[in-house]
Amino acid sequence: MDIENPKHQKMLGDLLSLCRKNLPSVNEDLITKAFSFALEAHKDDLRASGEPYFSHPYEVAIIIASEFPLDDITVVSTLLHDVVEDTDFDLDLLAKEFGKEVAEIVDGVTKIGGIFKGHDITKAENYRKMLLSMVEDVRVILVKVADRLHNMRTLEFVSPDKQRRIAQETLEIYAPFAHRFGLGRVKWEFEDLSFK
Repeated sequence: MDIENPKHQKMLGDLLSLCRKNLPSVNEDLITKAFSFALEAHKDDLRASGEPYFSHPYEVAIIIASEFPLDDITVVSTLLHDVVEDTDFDLDLLAKEFGKEVAEIVDGVTKIGGIFKGHDITKAENYRKMLLSMVEDVRVILVKVADRLHNMRTLEFVSPDKQRRIAQETLEIYAPFAHRFGLGRVKWEFEDLSFK
């Protein structure tokens, strides 16, 4: 896989176009580098749907650039958000290649993902408070909200038990976060998708 592939060129072009339209400034070289890095890192991975795994970080980056347009560092971090968790690459390499700020956001997203594994989420408000207190950069939560939004949009490809668990977690944790951050449309979509 490489950026010379016409499909990948179009995907990158679409992402850069959204970034130019919605972000205050855009480091296209850094976004292109992150796109290529994530594409290569996930080249052998597939989603439950059978799609190449890279479609997930790409679609999450599209959500960030279009619905939560903060800055290019957030877009870069989003493209890389699963690299440390799902591949052999580590945070030190991400910091070296993309900067400390990107590595810290990716690390925060990875840590949030680990909090809910194996926990009963009946104390959802406590988890929300804990997350807000431990996250120093709000971009971490917004990347995680965008990540969950894309996962909810593609939930039909996982088992019914996993669908129920993820839907409950979304209603109890992520929908309130979306509401708290003024993302009413996202909150509504979380609720709608959770009841399907």
